[in-house]
Amino acid sequence: MVTVKSLYKPNRTVEGAGVTVQRIFSYNNRYECDPFLLLDYFGSDNESEFRAGFPDHPHRGIETITYVLKGQVKHTDSTGVSGTIGQGEVQWMTAGSGIIHSELPIGDNGSMFGVQLWLNLPQQYKMVKPLYRELKIEGIPVVESSSSRVKVFSGKYRNHDGGLMGLYKPVDIFDVKLWPDSVFDEVITPDFINYRYFLFVYKGDIAIGNTQNPIKAPCGVSLTQGSIIQIKAGVNGANFLFFGAEPNNEPIAWHGSIVMNTEQEIQKAFDELQNGTFLK
Repeated sequence: MVTVKSLYKPNRTVEGAGVTVQRIFSYNNRYECDPFLLLDYFGSDNESEFRAGFPDHPHRGIETITYVLKGQVKHTDSTGVSGTIGQGEVQWMTAGSGIIHSELPIGDNGSMFGVQLWLNLPQQYKMVKPLYRELKIEGIPVVESSSSRVKVFSGKYRNHDGGLMGLYKPVDIFDVKLWPDSVFDEVITPDFINYRYFLFVYKGDIAIGNTQNPIKAPCGVSLTQGSIIQIKAGVNGANFLFFGAEPNNEPIAWHGSIVMNTEQEIQKAFDELQNGTFLK
């Protein structure tokens, strides 16, 4: 039976040009959450806390996966690509060898909320060509039952393939809505037994096996490995992201928005930013 390994309470911080962020996990958790690096819950009911956005900044060696819960996010980058995703939609950016991009949160009646997850690229794919992809509402498989509604962003859920599959790192990413007092009851097959699984509860509360108190939103959860997962919603139901992948089990060198395997590679990236050769 899968149980709770760790809980990650949000730490409030400000990023970009002044966006309020609740950071669920980050640098200090990089090895225990491998291959996931960072999870941010951003936005506010106060437009002044998000409207300045995230101006141009570089990334290398990772993928960023953004899910909009309310409002919109507009993306532009150094490859010449731009796009906007709205409520319930996903953008998946492979930074690879290097990209400079901006993200502009746009409010809906003054409110905007979203989640961003950083996925670490394995060493052999650190310098792949940058790529931006979007997953619109109409492309998201939805699996409904008497207890839940599961949106399959990536990976496989009950024989349904996700709308966007990891090109360089297989990953499960599902958005799960549980009805009040219902249970998410799943079996982990041998194909996925080596995955590390995590939750981000963004609405309501849940109980998992060994938890004595309800886990209330917003909160991150890392799960122990096992073959059966049982997650029970509280009296008001619950919404959470369920995500997992095999760890890379590689050294992680990380400075700002650049994540590589060695400090020498980090220094090279910053030297290239200085001399104008960062973009390949």
